[in-house]
Amino acid sequence: MNKVLTFPDSTGMALSIRAKALLFHDHRSLALLEQVERIARSDATALIVGETGTGKELVARHIHAQSERSGPFIAVNCGAFSESLIDAELFGHETGAFTGASQARAGWFEAANGGTLFLDEIGDLSMALQVKLLRVLQERQVVRLGSRRAIPLDVRLVAATNVDLHKAIAADRFRADLYYRLSVATVNLPPLYQRPGDILPLARHFIGVYGAKLKLDHAALAPAAQAALLAYDWPGNIRELENVIHYALIVCRDDCIQADDLRMGGRLPTARTAMPEPAPFPNVPVAGGPAATSPLARLDALLEELVEAGEPALFDTVEERLIRSAYAACEQNQVQTARVLGVSRNVLRTHLKRFGLIGGEAVDGKAEDYHGFSVAL
Repeated sequence: MNKVLTFPDSTGMALSIRAKALLFHDHRSLALLEQVERIARSDATALIVGETGTGKELVARHIHAQSERSGPFIAVNCGAFSESLIDAELFGHETGAFTGASQARAGWFEAANGGTLFLDEIGDLSMALQVKLLRVLQERQVVRLGSRRAIPLDVRLVAATNVDLHKAIAADRFRADLYYRLSVATVNLPPLYQRPGDILPLARHFIGVYGAKLKLDHAALAPAAQAALLAYDWPGNIRELENVIHYALIVCRDDCIQADDLRMGGRLPTARTAMPEPAPFPNVPVAGGPAATSPLARLDALLEELVEAGEPALFDTVEERLIRSAYAACEQNQVQTARVLGVSRNVLRTHLKRFGLIGGEAVDGKAEDYHGFSVAL
């Protein structure tokens, strides 16, 4: 029998990029479930690494559920808040600690006392907040903003990221000492295409969820539709599969989903499609040597030429060209662009808004669409 993880009220949740169900049927998933449940029985800090839409929060919730902790599970998206706001929300604040702090307020660490605090998109934390988080993990106590009194904590921390933290450490965007504190127990959550045995059971699960809403009690997948689902590479992972099944149920006829009912980006690759190669730079002679042959060598030569020419605002120019080129090469797919550049999706979105590639609809300092708070803070 398949093991299925869902949110407590997944049917009432707004649409988001998160996976709302995680199923363990594939042999790789079953091994992962065994590892997760062993980790849950300990009290170790855990780090969940996986692409967007693979179900990282569901794994974190399962770790909490399988543990012996009686306190609440609280989920926080580190990338959905401004730096000043998340500082106060994580650690709490006293009255008058900053403008607008009319009363004292406990932070998420205090609210999760006795339970589990899940910090999603941990790679988006600023270096200053990383220092504070490291101190909390080391000392097991928190000091509210505007206070000097330390409050003892009994909180299990589970963090998650879709960013390669090793690359972030090498680029001085993430502290190595914090990484080692967080990764006592690491869970590598594979993308959906690496768990092919889960695809059809998950599809049938979503058929059951949305079929009941649409009064399609006997909806099923045609053989050609099953083959199409297995052939697709699912860059959006479980969240994309859910959307595909939901749409297919809306347009299918006679309670049977055909391959033509599946809207999957217009391609059915049998393996992950490699990112398009950028247009090659012209061969530029390196000073004192032969023409550069590798892309990085050619880039070094071009950068040296721009520096010597006194190109104005060179850093901003190069950064904008890089973002624009990667975004175009990934066909305006934010998840894939972030993965190629080795940054989080929220960091990428900041640059895309800055360069006018997407609108600035997000409100600064406010969560865009994030659930998971089980306690009023």
